[in-house]
Amino acid sequence: MTAIERMHYATIEELPGVIPLFPLENAVVMPGTYLPLNIFEPRYLQMVRDALDTHHVIGMIQPHPSSRGEPVRLYKTGCAGVISSHQETADGRIMLWLSGLCRFDVRDEVPMRRLYREAIPDWRRFTADLEQPLTMKAEERERITGLLKQYLEKKELSTDWKALNDLPDMQLIHSMASALPLDAPEKQEILEAVQPAQRVESFASALQFAILERPGTRLQ
Repeated sequence: MTAIERMHYATIEELPGVIPLFPLENAVVMPGTYLPLNIFEPRYLQMVRDALDTHHVIGMIQPHPSSRGEPVRLYKTGCAGVISSHQETADGRIMLWLSGLCRFDVRDEVPMRRLYREAIPDWRRFTADLEQPLTMKAEERERITGLLKQYLEKKELSTDWKALNDLPDMQLIHSMASALPLDAPEKQEILEAVQPAQRVESFASALQFAILERPGTRLQ
C-alpha cells in the first residue's frame, strides 16, 4: 500500500474552495473516522487521481432517497475526507482509505468541467470538526454502550469491545454511525447534527428504533 502523509488542515481557511463530490448511498465518513473505498468507475478513478495531484480531499455525500434519474439529487450536507493511503490494483481499480476531516454544506455545484461533480463547500457550520473532540458524561457513555450491545445482539453482529471502549467519546459515535448498517436518512441525521449532544441523541434514537423494530415493519 502506498502511504501518503496526511495533509494537515488546521482552520477552515486552509480547506479547499472547490472539492469533488462522491455520491454513495449509505456510505458516510465522519470527522476522525476512516472509510475504505473501492474505486472502479472511470469518472471516479479520474476524481481520485485529480485529488491525489492536488489537495487529496474528496467530499462524500449521500444521494437523496427521493432522487430519480440523472443528475442524481444529493443531500445538501456531506463530509470531506483526506486520502490517507491508496493502492492501485492490477485490474485498474484504486483501493483507498479516506480519513474524515470536516463536514460541509453544498453552497453551489460547479458547472461540469470533468467527468465527476464538484461543489463549492461551505464549512462554516462545522468549524468545530477541526478542534479537539468533546466528551460525554460517564452516564451518557454507558447509555450509548448499552444501546450498542442491544443493537448488535438484535442484528446478530459482533465487534471488538476492547477497541470500542478505548475510543474517545465522539469518535465512538462517529465510528459507529459510519460503520453500522443504519438507513441512509438516519446516517444523514447524525451527520447533519451540528452540536455533539444532538449527534449523540440522533445516534441513540437510531439504535432504539432498530432495537424495538419488529421484523417486517419497516416501510420501503
